[in-house]
Amino acid sequence: MSVSALIVLALRLILPLSIFRNRITGSILSMALDMLDVVLVDALQGALGEPAVGFGENYQLFDKWLDMYYLSIEAIVCLGWPNRLAKFAAIALFIFRLAGISAFEITGEEHRKLIFFFPNLFENFFLYYIICQRFAPRLIPTKFKSLLLVLMILYIPKFGQEYVLHFAEVKPWQWIKTNVL
Repeated sequence: MSVSALIVLALRLILPLSIFRNRITGSILSMALDMLDVVLVDALQGALGEPAVGFGENYQLFDKWLDMYYLSIEAIVCLGWPNRLAKFAAIALFIFRLAGISAFEITGEEHRKLIFFFPNLFENFFLYYIICQRFAPRLIPTKFKSLLLVLMILYIPKFGQEYVLHFAEVKPWQWIKTNVL
């Protein structure tokens, strides 16, 4: 693994710890780093004059578990939420995603589309809750019906994202590298 990949790997391990101190910023930065890690490695390799090897062959293997690492930190934060309905919903969504990632690991890369059926709705709900908690507490669901409505609304963009990544297998980082960098 290149020095650039090790730097980004270290960032993916250290940055999520900021979620404990600043939930909104730490979560958004962790999500952005997850989304841009491949782009950052390529940019650093160019800046450091390293050969373009990226993360190597095992990128998918450790990427999903690095995702679960920062999502686990968010799940720990959920345990302190005073709203029991939101807390239990968030933990259930986290466990659902963990089950999907585990099934993906057990069945292998050739079953990549399996992840589509276990969307990461936990992260969207977590962000929704912590943003509402800070800026609009009245929007936090307190009844099961309002929780379902929030989850359905949050699922719409997540469904599109999961489809693009896991069924269409579009690589957004390639577009960012080509058109932005």
